[in-house]
Amino acid sequence: MSKIAKLFKPSGGSSGRKGGPSAQEALFRLRETEDMLTKKQEYLEKKIEQELSTARKHGTKNKRAALQALKRKKRLEKQLLQIDGTLSTIEFQREALENSHTNTEVLKNMGYAAKAMKTVHQNMDLDKIDDLMQDIHEQQDVAQEISDAISRPVGISEDFDEDELLAELEELEQEDLNRHMASVTLPSVPSHKLPARPASSRKKVEEEDDIKMLAAWAT
Repeated sequence: MSKIAKLFKPSGGSSGRKGGPSAQEALFRLRETEDMLTKKQEYLEKKIEQELSTARKHGTKNKRAALQALKRKKRLEKQLLQIDGTLSTIEFQREALENSHTNTEVLKNMGYAAKAMKTVHQNMDLDKIDDLMQDIHEQQDVAQEISDAISRPVGISEDFDEDELLAELEELEQEDLNRHMASVTLPSVPSHKLPARPASSRKKVEEEDDIKMLAAWAT
């Protein structure tokens, strides 16, 4: 028998049982023992304080009584250390037993859940599930097609010739340009003759033009 199978083995009463006491009974006894040792621990601590007070009280006046008090204090301290060690061992054993009991309950519940899942799945046919999922996908596709058909505009074609659209745009731009040019007023040509420029001024202008041409040629 495996260890896990032993955990689920039913147990009888507390007396005459082959499997030993239950986890609850063992935990209850361990807690009782912890309470008893804790009370004794408190008692020993008080006795140690009393013996220490007695030793201080006698001091050098009555060395014998002071030494006896210190000896009793040492014995009490030794007992206190033993109880501390025992309590540590019991605490470790109790925690281990609690964890074991918790793990047992967890495994039981997981076993029940596994049986429940098995019972539920027994009523399911994988082939029927595949057919059902296929029907769902098909109906989703049909619904999408219906949605696309409803949202498509009726009687309006979206097939336009892009070259025709560009030509129409160019015509509109040319019309705007013509309209703008027609609205512009050109200045009138003067009817009288402009005065002639003096010869000296003409010569100066010609020299300036020659200088500009030389500078442009140099660059």
